[in-house]
Amino acid sequence: MKANNSWIIRSKSKHQLPLLRLFCIPYAGGHASIFHHWANQLPPNIEVCAIQLPGREKRLKEQPFTHLLPLIQSLAPVLLPDLDIPFAIFGHSTGALISFELARQLRHQKAPNPVYLFVSASRAPQLPITEPPIHQLPDAAFIEKLSRYQGTPEEILINPELMEIFLPTLRADLAINETYIYSHEPPIDYPISAFGGLQDKEVSRDDLAAWCDQTHSTFTLRMFPGNHFFLHSDHQALLSSISQDLISVLSL
Repeated sequence: MKANNSWIIRSKSKHQLPLLRLFCIPYAGGHASIFHHWANQLPPNIEVCAIQLPGREKRLKEQPFTHLLPLIQSLAPVLLPDLDIPFAIFGHSTGALISFELARQLRHQKAPNPVYLFVSASRAPQLPITEPPIHQLPDAAFIEKLSRYQGTPEEILINPELMEIFLPTLRADLAINETYIYSHEPPIDYPISAFGGLQDKEVSRDDLAAWCDQTHSTFTLRMFPGNHFFLHSDHQALLSSISQDLISVLSL
């Protein structure tokens, strides 16, 4: 059993010695708790390790990151003790971008590589952002834009006290995505699976398909019913796909 730290929220493994760790990184404004049920629907010898970023839940009082490089440079060393067995990384939306650059940072450090990278509801990193940035908009305009993504519950959007708590973290997380500058590097050497929502108005099938350029290995694209947050509405199909891909590379 690995020591706990503030970055990693672990599932209760059904096996004393898991065969694989799945690190899960949430979307902008998301938190580790969104993955708490995943272990029950994945093979029992997978340990789900949800990443808790600063500025939410038990880390609410910590300053959230606003740029990707400092975040990656802080997160990668924390994970090193847990890379003693095969592992994979999943990220949704902004979490997918974090996952991708985390994987490249591990390669820079000559650390163990993932066996699989799962990217969800995120355009490929080499594609330019076509929408104007929103993270510095006045509150009213910012909240209006947030409602378009359909990921923040209406009861939160209309509650000034709750929004006062969540706005700084949401702005910081979106700043990570909107200030990101892609730098070309050789593709990774392990598989990528990309997932998308059929009704997602923000990320198209073509945006997802472009992830194929980021790997020398196999690439798989799957689309699910739902909007940008299909990982909630169709999580069973998503987890079934993740299980299938991990079983294909390991004897789980």
